[in-house]
Amino acid sequence: MVYDLVRLEEKAIIEAARKRSSEVELKAFDSKDLRFDLITGAGEAREKFGSIVLQRCASYFRNVHLTGVLEGFGLDVVNNLSTALLTGNKAFTTLELAKAHVPTPRTMLAFTQEEALAALDELGYPAIIKPTIGSWGRLVASVSDVDAAKSVIEDREEMPAMYHVFYLQERVRRPPQDIRAVVVGDRTVAAIYRISTTGDWRTNTARGGKAENLPVSKELDDICIRATKPFGSGIFGVDLMESERDGLLVHEVNNTTEFKNVLARSGVDIPGLIIDYLVGRSKK
Repeated sequence: MVYDLVRLEEKAIIEAARKRSSEVELKAFDSKDLRFDLITGAGEAREKFGSIVLQRCASYFRNVHLTGVLEGFGLDVVNNLSTALLTGNKAFTTLELAKAHVPTPRTMLAFTQEEALAALDELGYPAIIKPTIGSWGRLVASVSDVDAAKSVIEDREEMPAMYHVFYLQERVRRPPQDIRAVVVGDRTVAAIYRISTTGDWRTNTARGGKAENLPVSKELDDICIRATKPFGSGIFGVDLMESERDGLLVHEVNNTTEFKNVLARSGVDIPGLIIDYLVGRSKK
């Protein structure tokens, strides 16, 4: 396993591996302590990391570069580089969901203030402006009218170039909650409601949202598996909203997903299921 932060999830995965020590050995490496010879380092990397690597880096850029190196050396990385690149970018994720006919909020992309404002006029207000890369609800803004939109966009244009890509989405009419589901392999293993308790329209538990267990229904499992299938087999967090008009909508598929709140509320042994999945995959 490679990581850059030691969160509850990483500790739980290590503990799950220890409980299965008779059949699995898990070595954990802090990515900040690693270096690679890209020309001659493949043999050393295969010896060091074994045949399969669980990628747990929270940093998107560290994640994709480390995954790319290890895959380039011939290792099986979960999740793989293609998955990391696609799910780490909200625009690419939306395109894959649309191609797979997975219901998702109406979304537009623009590269200038003029076109972003025109797109928002098409979507209608209120609407959401997001960076294409980011997590925990950071730099996600709800705008109620064109003046608010101009202020947000002008602010983004003073930021680095990655924020000059405007990902624009309808603000879905829904209850003050959304759903985080965890998919391991080909099964949705657990889910929670994330409920806003502060009046913030964002329901991220990192922003004070409350978590409640949500039993996995056939409908929820079906849409989550359909949402993750375009990205291959792996371990995912799927975020969904319950639209008053359209029912369940998938708005994000997360790569190196956090699951501590799902673990705490559902009682499902997610770390153990992850280890079992890796063991089964390594034997194929």
